[in-house]
Amino acid sequence: MDFTETYKQASNLVSFSQGAHFILNAINDRLIVRRADTLQITRTWQIGAPSNTVTILSTSSARAAATSSATGSSISDGISHIGWSCDSEYILAASVKKGFAEVFKLRDENWSARIEAGAEGLVKAEWAPDGRNILCFSSWGLRVTIWSIVTGAATYIQYPIHPDRGYAFRPDARYFILAERHKSKDTLGVYDAANSYKLVRHFPLPTGNLSSLALSPTGNHVAVWEGVLEYKIHILSLAGDIQGSFSPDTDPGFGIRNAAWHPNGMFIAVAGWDDKVHILDSLTWSAAATLELSNRIPNGVPLWREPASWIESTQGRGFLSYERIQGPQTISLLRADPGKPNPKSGAVQLSWNQTGTYLLVRFENIPTMVHIYDFPSAAEPFVPRLRCVLQHARPVLHARWNPVRKGSLALCCGSSSIYTWSDEWVGEGGVEEDMAECIGVPAKKFSTRDLKWAPDGKGLVLLDKDAFCCAFEVEDVGDGDT
Repeated sequence: MDFTETYKQASNLVSFSQGAHFILNAINDRLIVRRADTLQITRTWQIGAPSNTVTILSTSSARAAATSSATGSSISDGISHIGWSCDSEYILAASVKKGFAEVFKLRDENWSARIEAGAEGLVKAEWAPDGRNILCFSSWGLRVTIWSIVTGAATYIQYPIHPDRGYAFRPDARYFILAERHKSKDTLGVYDAANSYKLVRHFPLPTGNLSSLALSPTGNHVAVWEGVLEYKIHILSLAGDIQGSFSPDTDPGFGIRNAAWHPNGMFIAVAGWDDKVHILDSLTWSAAATLELSNRIPNGVPLWREPASWIESTQGRGFLSYERIQGPQTISLLRADPGKPNPKSGAVQLSWNQTGTYLLVRFENIPTMVHIYDFPSAAEPFVPRLRCVLQHARPVLHARWNPVRKGSLALCCGSSSIYTWSDEWVGEGGVEEDMAECIGVPAKKFSTRDLKWAPDGKGLVLLDKDAFCCAFEVEDVGDGDT
């Protein structure tokens, strides 16, 4: 990989454009657009002053300012959310503290639009899939407002339950579904995004305290599950009919922590605060397979281990292969106390690769490891198996699949390096094999705390606390061939 220089950023607000030609980042109250190939600045904007409503309501904000100064927060009055429109023509920047969102046009530096939240406040703003409407979630779950930057019109929907995990758009962007709470009951609203977000259906949910929802990739089903005290998930059609429900035979004592649909919508992986991942099929909505964390890695499953002190020995430059250990291995699991709130156990991440052939699982009671499970194709018997385990010196902070290539994974652990796993390595005889590598980031005092793939899968943004750099694949060219 080839790495760029480091640049300033704040609050991890760095994003590739949809075509991966530009990189957007924010520093306090300033937006910066760079070319992805040279990292040269092409546009900059500065957001405006707070709205009049926020100014009036913030007359007693001395305590908030003192708290921000004590915690070192860099977004107290600055940009808190950024985003590209789907065609990369427009750029969104929102400030939660200032109570407004501004929209800028990439190819017209003088064009801008402003959305003021008003007395209800602002907790989140993001683009709708069409790139011409903006969703603004107010404080206290009062409402979500959909603003059109074309007509200036606004559509209001009351009482959303969660501004971060209680809504979704159908993959074709036609319908917007939103979990709402009316008269102390969970409900689901279906809105026509192509017709000014007119209400299409509104029906009660079987949950008593909805924790989250997930819309299937086909857009036919929505999964909703209960809060932390009850392990129960329901599958509904967008007409409101319950297709199935699932609870394990033995109550694990806590609710569901994560759920992730298979890319083809035929399965959904469900995990709680125990050491099990249930794979539900779309025919019966019961467990077709159960993956369970064990302190023993079976024979035939490789353990890829990060070499000891490799960063010091290589001075953080170049790359080094993991140590591949064959044969049965025993690993240590942390014992969580179920009597304490938020026990350090269960799956903190369930993530399918692009084709659904791999499922990545990170368990909190073994934070330095990543488990990758191999899933059969539709023509093979459905017997998921553990493919490999990646072990690191530090806890894994983030692990992300390449959005284009099926078997390419990048990880970070808060060190001056990144880690990759791939099934595309061509070994002897032209046979593809697995390969795991440790790659040093050649920058002084840079700790990779997060990473994001470019939409074309050819590059990464690496994020430190207040800086970022980019890493791009280097294509070998020899004898006229790439």
